[in-house]
Amino acid sequence: MPEKYYQVGKIVNTHGIRGEVRVIATTDFTDSRFKKGVQLAVEMPNGLVDVKVAAMRQHKQFYLLQFEGMGNINDVEQFKGHNLKIAASQREDDLEDDEFYYGDIIGLEVVEEADGTSYGKVSEIIDPGPNDVWVIKRRGRSDLLLPFLKSVVKKIDIEAGKAYVEVPEGLIDNED
Repeated sequence: MPEKYYQVGKIVNTHGIRGEVRVIATTDFTDSRFKKGVQLAVEMPNGLVDVKVAAMRQHKQFYLLQFEGMGNINDVEQFKGHNLKIAASQREDDLEDDEFYYGDIIGLEVVEEADGTSYGKVSEIIDPGPNDVWVIKRRGRSDLLLPFLKSVVKKIDIEAGKAYVEVPEGLIDNED
């Protein structure tokens, strides 16, 4: 059975002419995921392309990565717009009981704890600073931005694929 891979970022563009790529991280563990020597994979239409991080630096909200043996813009141009992944066997960060990988949260159905109302599914996680914000895709409505706080997210059940929440009054618009 092939090994499972998890998304850790998206290559959104190249940077300069020396083979750097701009990455928007989708992981909490950027220091360990993007450090020199880490083996990653770029998800291309014809399969995964293995790359090894040669250098990493932060630039504004992006991470600039350079891969070993790819020191020219022409080497990395093909990766633009593609996801950056890590093998499951390389996820070595120990998590506490109440901590989760982004990949475990994305796709969960978000349900009101009190009455079981489904709000939609987590489509992405934004990290604006002090706490994460879940983007909930809702059918026929605008996305719901839900802060990941203990007072809001009451329980996460990965096996059931659900997150139980108590949405604060005024957070949801009254669209019908």
